[in-house]
Amino acid sequence: MCLGVPGLLVERSQPAEDLAFGVVEFAGVRRRVCLACVPDALEGDYVIVHAGIAISRIDPIEAQRVFAYLNEIGDRDGWTEGAPL
Repeated sequence: MCLGVPGLLVERSQPAEDLAFGVVEFAGVRRRVCLACVPDALEGDYVIVHAGIAISRIDPIEAQRVFAYLNEIGDRDGWTEGAPL
């Protein structure tokens, strides 16, 4: 099964000749991800990340719903505390 996880885009870079990359935060953990599929994503946006690639933007309210659900099922403690708005 594949899983896309919402995260907050905290930094974006777009070199002139390479793919766009950025730093996305997941419950306090930051990872470098490819942003080629979401060229309109800006710092402060939530994106869905799968296998190191941001595949879509997500509304902040929907992102919070996902974090609440993850807490409810016990998949990851601290999503809501570590998920900035």
